[in-house]
Amino acid sequence: MTAFQALQLPNGTTITNRIAKAAMEENLADANQGPSAELLRLYQAWAEGGAGLLLTGNVMVDRRAMTGPGGVVLEDERQLDKFREWARIGRAQGAQFWMQINHPGRQMQANLGQQTVAPSAVALELGGLSKMFPVPKALDEAQIQALIQRFARTAQLAEQAGFTGVQIHAAHGYLLSQFLSPISNKRTDSWGGTLENRARLLLEVVKAVRALVAPSFCVAVKLNSADFQRGGFDAADAKRVVQLLNELDVDLVELSGGSYEAPAMQGDARDGRTLAREAYFLEFASEIAAAATMPVMVTGGIRRLPVVEQVLASGVAMAGIATALAINPALPKQWQAGQQSSAELAPIRWKHKALASLAYMAVVKFQLRQLSLGKHTHAGVSPLRALLLEQLKSARRTRQYKRLMAAG
Repeated sequence: MTAFQALQLPNGTTITNRIAKAAMEENLADANQGPSAELLRLYQAWAEGGAGLLLTGNVMVDRRAMTGPGGVVLEDERQLDKFREWARIGRAQGAQFWMQINHPGRQMQANLGQQTVAPSAVALELGGLSKMFPVPKALDEAQIQALIQRFARTAQLAEQAGFTGVQIHAAHGYLLSQFLSPISNKRTDSWGGTLENRARLLLEVVKAVRALVAPSFCVAVKLNSADFQRGGFDAADAKRVVQLLNELDVDLVELSGGSYEAPAMQGDARDGRTLAREAYFLEFASEIAAAATMPVMVTGGIRRLPVVEQVLASGVAMAGIATALAINPALPKQWQAGQQSSAELAPIRWKHKALASLAYMAVVKFQLRQLSLGKHTHAGVSPLRALLLEQLKSARRTRQYKRLMAAG
């Protein structure tokens, strides 16, 4: 199997190669929480870069529940024409273009002024930064049912806009991932306790989405291979959840790892394990893939073609690339042309791990902002400068978001 061999999905859809542009949080919405001109320019760069599959960053299913103040929201038809243009640009060069749909649960900052919700009233543990996130309110049965319908409605709208699929985000400590983890899910009803109960919300969301979209529309799931926290969701749990997903019409499962509390997606584990410098989650993914009836994709730290080939040789069907494509969106096209290109950011070795994690995300967002403005990326940007710029931008977007919410 080579990186530039086509992949056929269970629903008959063909992806032209085995390289995916994995989701990153862009925070490039316009003032009305729709796709901005800058966001469209960013996706044009990725569409021209040669990846067979493009996954959007978070598109939120509820405007009151944001992973960041500049996030895109799709909950009704009001701005559907903007999404149609986004879909057109993403698909223009022949790539599959899937919308990642998400709800943050407790991973929503307090300064956005909204009540956060979660499976249980368990706060984030981030040391000195914990106060940035409020203690969430435990969801009741009616709210859970409403959330299931929100995911389904957003998927239906994505199909109407011309996207070729959705990816349901159940990783990185967001709401569906919070239900899966025994650390954040302390419920004693049918949504908590056993793994099957903790996985129930994800399964119900998948079923509700599939019921509203065409069979040819792809439905994928992003899942943690592990939370990398002691006592949390682990690789054995991930394998069992994949087996449960085997019973549903899921076209692809992407495996990643970590959360705000343990940002393993940046190569940082909190349970004593050492993650590889590239393809962080491959050792878990190959075992989980053996239990999957649908294709599996692994994301985390991949930046070179030999590592993509290593991933494919392990039995994983696709390699997801995020940060490297934020630095050089044309990597797939260059690899196919025979160039041995690579792209990476220097690790940030600050003693304050949570602050280092924020700085790393800011450096990535700096690259996305450069591409969105039609400028060259700058992988060597100072992490401190990137963090300060991101904080200033975030403060401005937070004020804008709060005005939007106050206006109803």
